[in-house]
Amino acid sequence: MPSFFGRSFDASPGGIADERPLGRIRVLQVLFIVIFILYAFRLFNMQIVGGDQYRKRSLDIARRTTVLPARRGEIYDRTFTDPVVVNNDTFAIAVTPAEVPEGKLPDLITRVAELINVPRRAVDEKIPPQYYSLYQPLEVASSVSFDTVAVLAENADSLPGLSWQPKPIRNYGEIGSLSHIVGYVGNITRDELIQLYNQGYQQGDVIGKLGIERQYDSILRGREGMETRTVDVRGRRIAGDPNNIRVPPAMGKNLVLTIDRSIQLLAEKALGSRMGAVVAMKPNGEILAMVSYPWYDPNLFNRSSMAEEYTRIINDPNKPFLNRAIQSSYPPASTFKILMSTGLLAENLINPELRINCTGGMDYGQRLWRCWARGGHGWVNLQQGLAVSCDIYFWVAGRDNMGVDRIIKYARDFGYGELTGIDLPGEIEGFIPTPQWKDRTFHERWLAGDTMNMSIGQGYTLVTPLQITNLVATVINDGAGYRPHILKEIRDPVSGAVEKTVTPEIIHDMRNSVPARVFETVRNNMRTVVTQGSARVDNIRVVELAGKTGTAEVGLPDRWHCWFTAYGPYNSSNPDEQVIVTVLVEASNPWDWWSPFATAIIFQGIFAGQTYEEAVTALGWQYLNPIQGRRE
Repeated sequence: MPSFFGRSFDASPGGIADERPLGRIRVLQVLFIVIFILYAFRLFNMQIVGGDQYRKRSLDIARRTTVLPARRGEIYDRTFTDPVVVNNDTFAIAVTPAEVPEGKLPDLITRVAELINVPRRAVDEKIPPQYYSLYQPLEVASSVSFDTVAVLAENADSLPGLSWQPKPIRNYGEIGSLSHIVGYVGNITRDELIQLYNQGYQQGDVIGKLGIERQYDSILRGREGMETRTVDVRGRRIAGDPNNIRVPPAMGKNLVLTIDRSIQLLAEKALGSRMGAVVAMKPNGEILAMVSYPWYDPNLFNRSSMAEEYTRIINDPNKPFLNRAIQSSYPPASTFKILMSTGLLAENLINPELRINCTGGMDYGQRLWRCWARGGHGWVNLQQGLAVSCDIYFWVAGRDNMGVDRIIKYARDFGYGELTGIDLPGEIEGFIPTPQWKDRTFHERWLAGDTMNMSIGQGYTLVTPLQITNLVATVINDGAGYRPHILKEIRDPVSGAVEKTVTPEIIHDMRNSVPARVFETVRNNMRTVVTQGSARVDNIRVVELAGKTGTAEVGLPDRWHCWFTAYGPYNSSNPDEQVIVTVLVEASNPWDWWSPFATAIIFQGIFAGQTYEEAVTALGWQYLNPIQGRRE
């Protein structure tokens, strides 16, 4: 029986014989054997050779990793007793979108918003549609109380994909004017994350936004922990699994500031509800108090309506976020005459006993230059000119003796026109004009009248309250100017041990160029400002003061910036015992020449250990009516 291609057939007329596909059967047999061998090899490779790798991958699929937020370090004043800033235990609520059944996420968002009592929009914005398939938990609310979490736990079976974890928040208490120093914290923004990603910051981190919270965020934030747990198909934790790992978070370091809370409160009340600033500082740069009014309440940013609160404050025309002590600059007015006196004496440019006649006005450059005292001061020398703040004396001395180049030089030597480098963000430089600047800006040459204006702290010159305070500190230190600083110590959060102490740092040194006797003479002249001159706050008995007043014109007929900067005790030879206080009251306030009175109250409170109310009573000013319209 013939065959064709392995197929047998019957050639007889009766029909075709039964086919026997022996070749196909053999091919299929071989194919099955090859497939079996390949699968066996693959299984052997997966289970034996790569078993550890795949077991680890399978565990990863069934494990959940949660970040454990670290508690931020606490912040104390210089006494290291009660903290200024602490942490409150609250919870953060998160949703894992991919764990929510398809089509049920909008209903879940509505339910969660109702249970935690926030607008639905606030939750919906945290889970945009492009994240609906994400297996990563997304935080939808923070600062949630334990009672609210208890309600969520009771409804957990009907809230798939919902989770919560502890998340401490900052409690600033009744912080008042310390808000500009301490600042506040908030969730990291996209722009901040781009800048800080390489420093270990991640999406969802809480970071400092202003003040010390921002300046020392890397020290305060601590180190986050991590918890990895094995879960079943319903997301429930499998207890006792050896693969469950928990790395506890490490709390951030505690900071001790140079601020004295009692002095801060004293200065805050002394300034009152006047827009302006107060700086109290030791000659070595330690800031004892820094007040700027108006201030804001950082606790507002712990609320779910943080964005609304921020918008309200940022749009306030009085600018509560602005720390006027370091972020606003003003004409220094007659406080600039301290600098002028130093330059005139150091360069021997004028005989300090030479008298110049002040008649209340002088003709120069086709205009009448009027001294603040319209009736004139008569014949005054350098000491008397500073005491009564005679404009004509310093106009003549600045124009004819010192000159603009030397004025600029001494302004730079005292640190005007540059940052002090204080450890607070946002400080501005102020401004010292030069002839070259005027030519570039206005295409006008510098005139002698510009020098005269600059000699009394008017014109284009701008300084901050902190810069004036540092100028007085340099005079006290015989020419050594220290960097102002807020941080005093870094301490371990558990043991309280001091890990780092900030040491004073000299940033300006005039001791080689200006003799100590010059600064001694300037200090003596500043003393006469208080005892015989324009300040007249010599009713303080608890401490002797030396200082300088200033009234800066702003183009309004009945408003001026009011300055007073002073230090005490004047008769002490130990700078560690001395305190400098500078008070600025802006021209935006009704004119009441308040700065000298506020300064006197602060010194009375510091050196007598009194509260604001006690200091006012001790000075006999409990019914004080500030002198209206008084100018120097």
